Amino acid sequence: MAASVEAVQDGRIYIERINAPFLFKLKGSGSEFGAGLKHAIERGWLQLHESGTYVKLMPSSEDLLARK
Repeated sequence: MAASVEAVQDGRIYIERINAPFLFKLKGSGSEFGAGLKHAIERGWLQLHESGTYVKLMPSSEDLLARK
């Protein structure tokens, strides 16, 4: 989902840009979102900023983007 969001300055993807569609369009829960975010960070697909306000796609996620 993060790969489909247009990044802003310095490749930042604000967390609400992926959280809101997940919760309201896909009808996911907050705990599911948290688990998915944690999984993507552990896999090296995303980097969460220490403030928790945005993520960045990591270079290893290029293969993920190619599968879009």
